[in-house]
Amino acid sequence: MARPTGGDRVDVAAGSGGGQAVGADGVGAVPDAGSEGTGRVAQPDGSDGAGAGQEDAGGGAQLSEAEAELAAQRVERERIARRKAEKKSPVEAGAKLSGTAADLLAAVRAVESGAKPAATVFSEPPAPRRPAPEPVRRAQPVAVDAPPAPAPEAVEGVRRVLVEGGAPDTLASQVAAALGEGAEDRLRSDPWQLLRVGGVRPEQADGFARALLGAECRPDDERRGRAVTGWLLEQAAVAGHTALEMPTLTAALQRQGVPDPDAAVQSAIAEGEALVFQDALDGAPAEADGEEDEDEARPVRILVGLERYALAEESLADGLGRLVNSVPKQDGSAEQWEAAAAAAEGSAADLIRAVAGHGLVLHTGGAAALAEPAALLRAADGLGVRAWAAAHGPLGRDRCAALVGDGPGVATVSGLLSGAEGPGRDADGALDLDLLVVLDAPQLDVETGALLAESLPDGARLVLSGDPGVLWSAGPGRVFADLLAARVCPQVASRRPDPGPLGELVSGVGIGELTQVEAPGKEVVIVPVRDAGEAVHRTVQLVADSVPRAIGVPAEETQVITPGHGGAAGTRALNAALKERLNPGPGRFGGFDPGDRVAYSPAPGRTVPGRVVKADADGLHLSCAGASVVVPKERVERTVRHGWALTAHQAVGGRWPAVVVVLPGDAAAALSRPWVYTAFGRAERHLSVVHGVEQALARAVAEVPAKPRTTRLPALLAPQVPATAQ
Repeated sequence: MARPTGGDRVDVAAGSGGGQAVGADGVGAVPDAGSEGTGRVAQPDGSDGAGAGQEDAGGGAQLSEAEAELAAQRVERERIARRKAEKKSPVEAGAKLSGTAADLLAAVRAVESGAKPAATVFSEPPAPRRPAPEPVRRAQPVAVDAPPAPAPEAVEGVRRVLVEGGAPDTLASQVAAALGEGAEDRLRSDPWQLLRVGGVRPEQADGFARALLGAECRPDDERRGRAVTGWLLEQAAVAGHTALEMPTLTAALQRQGVPDPDAAVQSAIAEGEALVFQDALDGAPAEADGEEDEDEARPVRILVGLERYALAEESLADGLGRLVNSVPKQDGSAEQWEAAAAAAEGSAADLIRAVAGHGLVLHTGGAAALAEPAALLRAADGLGVRAWAAAHGPLGRDRCAALVGDGPGVATVSGLLSGAEGPGRDADGALDLDLLVVLDAPQLDVETGALLAESLPDGARLVLSGDPGVLWSAGPGRVFADLLAARVCPQVASRRPDPGPLGELVSGVGIGELTQVEAPGKEVVIVPVRDAGEAVHRTVQLVADSVPRAIGVPAEETQVITPGHGGAAGTRALNAALKERLNPGPGRFGGFDPGDRVAYSPAPGRTVPGRVVKADADGLHLSCAGASVVVPKERVERTVRHGWALTAHQAVGGRWPAVVVVLPGDAAAALSRPWVYTAFGRAERHLSVVHGVEQALARAVAEVPAKPRTTRLPALLAPQVPATAQ
């Protein structure tokens, strides 16, 4: 089988997948990725989750949580790459295509030219996938040193090239880090390498290249085609795709002014900057038992992607296949597990029985269904099973811990992987546990999922639990949805409905119906507004006065949610207005004052709520979920925002006593059923909807499902696990 692929940044016209919130001002699927529509290179301003900020809670040489998490991911990717290299020889940089890669590209051209039907382009069946070898465990992957910062002389050399080409010299450190050794020479010889920096767009890189190359700068330059190919795959990853179908990629290249898209893709593959592979379209594995009937050629699709995400998706499939095909460790007898199930109620008993005999189990349900994984954790602990739960963020962690009580441990996913939380790792480097329950499972991207699967010891059990109706992960992939569709393991659907008018409203949204509900206790209030200015005014009034007075929920326990950061009623405008009312101050440290409510993004796709404690020479001191965090001054702008108002992507995984959802008129295009379901579902006691989109809200709920994402996980799982319906 041909080798797979991986990617990182904007919307690809093929169907961008909601990896980031769409701004209410219509800016696009990647908020704050840089200014658009100019010939100059824009500086990224660090949209939420875009900056891999590093926590420094005090520590000298000790790694922060974010540093440890990134280091663990880097080590895991290196290990995966070595394992994949054992299977197949890598494509050498600069080498001409040969073997399967050449065959694939030749097949694509034959299909597109009409010379051959898609079903017969492969004359030989691909080699069957070999089962993954046992992972080489590392004792403490988080102990690896963080990547060194670029040398000052390297940064200065890059700065000179940037100034010469008319680009902002403040990008120098990012370019030097992205290009590595010899960055100055690489950038001078190939100006389009600037596209490796987040927030830079092709038209901006073109302007930079024209300034450096002069008359030698041409649209058909092979370097440009190769760089734009990589950039499009990066944008696809931000939109949630782990790969793109070949026709989609070539069409996007044409829109970017690449004269020969096929040649551009071929060049990127030859240089090892992208991978190409095939997947069967009939739902069956591409491998066949015995000879394939020539009259029944298997239809396939050709995909291209970045190695990073391809290897992660393959590693995830290998790890999940190992769990599905393994016999769980015998912790407690069958009779003891059955007794624990009999003592539970409803679908909690079904969950316990499924976990007793299987290495991988999926559990679905709304907010109230969290009680069922909690019951499983208590039952497992009573049987002597080393059980842990991991939630997407600290709010979910604390909510689960309150239900579980003493006994089983509860951590965040990032803390578990970095070693900052959880049981630690055994001598082989595996997590020191027997059962792991991952909550908020729809938030797992392929890289995080691969790290979790590969970190589990042999004989361990994994339960993925979550609400399939919420927004998908910020990173590429749709792990939970793909597994639910693949039906490779038991699935337990909760029968526990969310209570009250809020539960009724959210349940209706989940099935595409926006219904009126009886709310005698003012659980749901609709506040119509005419324009964005009125929306901001009424939101401040609700948070500061109406909700505390009528509902009894103080302002600090009320969360505002809006579709995007930009626009007249985006998070920036709302946070400015809320700060002025609730915590006025001069913003002496990067716009922040002690007492400000903030959203801290220590790593891409992860938002932690907190408050500003103080600021000094060390940086901005925050209190985040009970932990003290110091954000260095140079990282504040990229990793800290005011947090009275969040996007739904930032808020997913958390719940608050009261929520105010703001829907200004210019937000209509950003709405979808998963967005509304996620935003409305963050409220525990009270929901106010500041409503300015008229019928667009009902249309979004009824007609706008989640945007599709192109992933390979179902195809990768098919040959590894028995496709038995559960």
